[in-house]
Amino acid sequence: MKRFKAAVFDWAGTIVDFGSFAPMGVFVKAFAQFGIEATIEQARGPMGSAKWDHIRAMMDMPEIAAQWAAKYGAAPTDADVDKVYEIFVPMNEKVAADYADLVPGAKQAVDELRAMGLKIGSTTGYTRSIMENVLPVAAAQGYVPDNLVCSDDLPEGRPGPLGMYKCMVDLVAYPPSAIVKVDDTAPGIGEGVAAGCLTVGVAMSGNAVGKTPEELAALSAEEVEALRAHATEILKAAGADYVIDTVADLPALLRQLDA
Repeated sequence: MKRFKAAVFDWAGTIVDFGSFAPMGVFVKAFAQFGIEATIEQARGPMGSAKWDHIRAMMDMPEIAAQWAAKYGAAPTDADVDKVYEIFVPMNEKVAADYADLVPGAKQAVDELRAMGLKIGSTTGYTRSIMENVLPVAAAQGYVPDNLVCSDDLPEGRPGPLGMYKCMVDLVAYPPSAIVKVDDTAPGIGEGVAAGCLTVGVAMSGNAVGKTPEELAALSAEEVEALRAHATEILKAAGADYVIDTVADLPALLRQLDA
């Protein structure tokens, strides 16, 4: 390729875990440990952020903050976020590997990109301890990126650019305009935007749609299009330059842009 040197992928909802299911129930269960009712919809809201930041964002939701204040006599503090986070991480470590199947077409797409001469990077809102459970499952399916930047590797996570800067160093790939960031969430797209990279959102495999391939197949064309439009709107609002259905569509897009 003349224009691009590397593609940097998110993990859950982008490369693995079609529909981004692994963290959802864990957030709900972690809050339940403190007597707080959180919904799957609330848990999906901040998806893509570092998990501590994600819990903080949920704590700041009026419904959850009100429950916390009623139960504990004060609005939730950062120390309270720490307590939920300490419960959440081990729970997510246990389930992440169960949701680490590659998105259909992901391996073929990555193989195509490598054949085009691109390096393959990765960033994630997961901690390194969570990813240690995911990496071997992905590797067994043939996906081994050239690097991994986790949410707890750096002093600031998404939507800041530091994870992408680390990818540029690890991959020896620059300038930012020669790097493609691929993600299913607003914070993940924001990470690419902040670093000055081309950003590509994936709509149908991601958090905003939140469906399995089987669930999508059972819907009408109109229902699928409505979900696609909803996800596309979120990704475009976050700054995505392009939106595709899944990573399987990425090689064709990059060939078109490189022409």
